[in-house]
Amino acid sequence: MVQQVITNASREGARRAVLDGVTTAEIETAVADYLSAGSITGAEIVIDPDPPSDAGYGEPVTVTVSIGFDEVSWLPTPIYLGETELSANTVMRRESVQ
Repeated sequence: MVQQVITNASREGARRAVLDGVTTAEIETAVADYLSAGSITGAEIVIDPDPPSDAGYGEPVTVTVSIGFDEVSWLPTPIYLGETELSANTVMRRESVQ
């Protein structure tokens, strides 16, 4: 379930990141709000390039969301999953005006 939520959160962030005039803070807020709705806090959000306006028309912008398994599991973390990190990234092309 958590993997699906972070995947959708990265997608929502990327959808915002490809638009003209959006700031890094607005993207981070959109991702954090989506995660919060799924009761996930403390995830790392990386936007590349940062700021996304550095990407030209049609160039890729990537939003990555990651969080440690031990931070989101309600079960005791098994030894073999102790260092596992859940991660999702979405890449979309900038929609800026040429």
